[in-house]
Amino acid sequence: MAEITAALVKELREKTGAGMMECKKALNETNGNLEEAIDWLRKKGLSVAEKKAGRVAAQGLVGVTTNGKKGAMVELNSETDFVARNEEFQAFTRDLVDISIKNPECSDVEMLKAYEKEGKTIDAHLTALIAKIGENMNLRRVAHLEVNNGVVASYIHNTMAPGLGKIGVLVGIESEAPEADLVDLAKKIAMHIAAAAPKFLDIASVDAASLEHERGIYAEQARQSGKPENIIEKMIEGRIRKYYEEVVLLEQAFIMDPDKKVKDVVAEAAKTFGKPVEIKGFVRYALGEGLEKKSEDFAEEVSKQLAK
Repeated sequence: MAEITAALVKELREKTGAGMMECKKALNETNGNLEEAIDWLRKKGLSVAEKKAGRVAAQGLVGVTTNGKKGAMVELNSETDFVARNEEFQAFTRDLVDISIKNPECSDVEMLKAYEKEGKTIDAHLTALIAKIGENMNLRRVAHLEVNNGVVASYIHNTMAPGLGKIGVLVGIESEAPEADLVDLAKKIAMHIAAAAPKFLDIASVDAASLEHERGIYAEQARQSGKPENIIEKMIEGRIRKYYEEVVLLEQAFIMDPDKKVKDVVAEAAKTFGKPVEIKGFVRYALGEGLEKKSEDFAEEVSKQLAK
């Protein structure tokens, strides 16, 4: 068998981007033949990615970008926060939001995965990145926001790189007021959304099932007080108003001036601008929300990698 030198492993790694251990194994399997080792890695690339696909990916990045009246946002998950700091992972996330904002059909995850770049689908590029970095990854969700007149602004919380972080927000404001004024207002509201995490834009958009669920809980709590039904009904309505103030954007106390509601801030802006101002929509992504987070000792993970 040909000698598998460190220089040969390094060369194969530079040509393929595969991990050191995978390169060494490929050269062993092909008796040190570099070209055959490249083919061996290419053939094994998908299986390497599939082997990692069962592992929980709840870290990663939220990426946002805006362009005047349009905005796009994606969540790309990885297994560890360490990978989210990888420059290639960050560059790939930026590519995703750039492709998405330039191609309206790519507001859907499957359509974005099917988009072709440099002769390969985004899904194929993702598979290659999984094999190269050695962690499971998942393009979880994509959002678009657009207004007819006005602006779409963004905000990133826990920024790891420009346009990339742990919480991302898009907010669209419709108005014929000067763009600079609208951008300033929209950014402040986006910061509020990041902090306050509203679920609905206005009372009319509150999900009926969610409202009835809350009403049922409040009714049971109120009846335990033993008060008359007419008092109980007032107690329920009071708690419903409180619920709106917690989950409805326009009813929330504005984080920069808690004495005002968000709807008051919007109304004051319209008066100042001399033009109607309306929040048309928003999207808020918090990294990994709703996903099971894995907790694993870092030293143990290193030991596992060395044992492979």
